[in-house]
Amino acid sequence: MKLLSLNLGRPKAVEYTDQAEGVTGIDKQPVEGPVRVAAPGERGVGGSGLAGDAVCDLRYHGGDHQAVYAFAREDLDGWERALGRALPSGCFGENLTTEGVDVSGARIGERWRVGSELLLEVASGRIPCRTFQGHLGEQGWVKRFTQEGAPGAYLRVIEPGEIRAGDPIEVVHRPEHEVTVAFQFRAVTVERALLPRVLAAGDALSPDTARAAREYVAKYGSGDAS
Repeated sequence: MKLLSLNLGRPKAVEYTDQAEGVTGIDKQPVEGPVRVAAPGERGVGGSGLAGDAVCDLRYHGGDHQAVYAFAREDLDGWERALGRALPSGCFGENLTTEGVDVSGARIGERWRVGSELLLEVASGRIPCRTFQGHLGEQGWVKRFTQEGAPGAYLRVIEPGEIRAGDPIEVVHRPEHEVTVAFQFRAVTVERALLPRVLAAGDALSPDTARAAREYVAKYGSGDAS
């Protein structure tokens, strides 16, 4: 398992974002590194965890629980076949393009050592947005990406450090619960009856997911709603 590509974005003016200045950092490009990675601070204040990487819309992106975004090269390859077009590493807006890692199958709270210093913790799946659809230029992309159910993972920084393309990735902790990134993603998008079960991930849940799950339980109880 390794970091195949390390990708950073610069602010770019586009027509397909709701960000106030009309700019986005979604167009990530591979860099050789090394790049320093550290916890950026709370959402709304902190952006990306990677030095030199732009997060332009702090209302919905960035912060400690979305410090780093990872997507598997194997899943990009699958989308290449499905869409009939080349998808270079970084084009989904991911900071880390991995090789040999089941990113969407990772469990919430799972910890990865990247290189010799950086320790990351899996926090949640990525929710697709209008900017993502506009960047790819695929009609109905938000719905199609959601239905696929392999969203890649947002990660928080537990121990900061420098990384570069080619660094090994090691899973150093894997929780016992069932709540994978894909499971959490389905629960907050298309299968909300799963929300009570995501609470098994405990404190490793992102605040947004934990809030949604508790609100669901308060309204419907821990069983399925009709």
